[in-house]
Amino acid sequence: MTSHAKKNYFISMFTGIVIFILWTAITWHGRMSSVIFPSPSEIWDCFLNLIKDGYKGHTLWEHLFASLRRLITAFFLAGVTAIPLGLISGYSDKIRAVFEPIIAFIRPLPPLGYYTIIILWMGIGDGSKIFLLFIGAFAPLFISCVAGVARVRVDYVRRAFTLGAKKRQVFFYVILPAALPDLFVGMRNAISIAYATSVAAEMVAADSGIGWMVLDASKYLRSDVIFVGIIIMGMTGIVLDKAFLMLENIIVFWKGRN
Repeated sequence: MTSHAKKNYFISMFTGIVIFILWTAITWHGRMSSVIFPSPSEIWDCFLNLIKDGYKGHTLWEHLFASLRRLITAFFLAGVTAIPLGLISGYSDKIRAVFEPIIAFIRPLPPLGYYTIIILWMGIGDGSKIFLLFIGAFAPLFISCVAGVARVRVDYVRRAFTLGAKKRQVFFYVILPAALPDLFVGMRNAISIAYATSVAAEMVAADSGIGWMVLDASKYLRSDVIFVGIIIMGMTGIVLDKAFLMLENIIVFWKGRN
């Protein structure tokens, strides 16, 4: 870790400590109702109780696994479809003209806006929930791949053709490596959007999942359970993002180098 990275790390740690101190001060000795804003100790006790007793017939880890199973399945399906289509669309104007209007139409729509239609098509099982997350992850992956290919320097491509490379070789040895940084940005955005969408996906006919747990707890004003669920989702999201960042540093090791 470089000195600059260490400095940023300590700044982040200091920020977290300041937030925790302010949080403790605001909720000290019941200054604020626990229904509105539970204290750190109340949330910690709730977390321990959820680990011990679970919530509504499922352990805390079963709720987390249910959400991650839907998320990872949807993200994998989005990856194997959106990445090839995005790369090819960035390489071919005609193919991009086919898919761009569809993505432009779907991208701004709120998940709940079309979830009812998905339920009519696919029912209320896990399939409809996974498909909703799939749509949420598809657009950022597709757009990042198209942008990554579009940003490839033209002189790199021309030099490859000048040296006798075929179109297939140019794509795999010039365009794809150059587009990888944008691809990983798209993957990180896609996993975050899909995870956020999981709350909407677990609103209908679900009985497990962190998103469902948070929504169900809100019906009974269980703020402590809500905060535990939100913190778990946030921490899980950070871990997933860091995992993709580490993978990017391994695969795209030349990024940022002259």
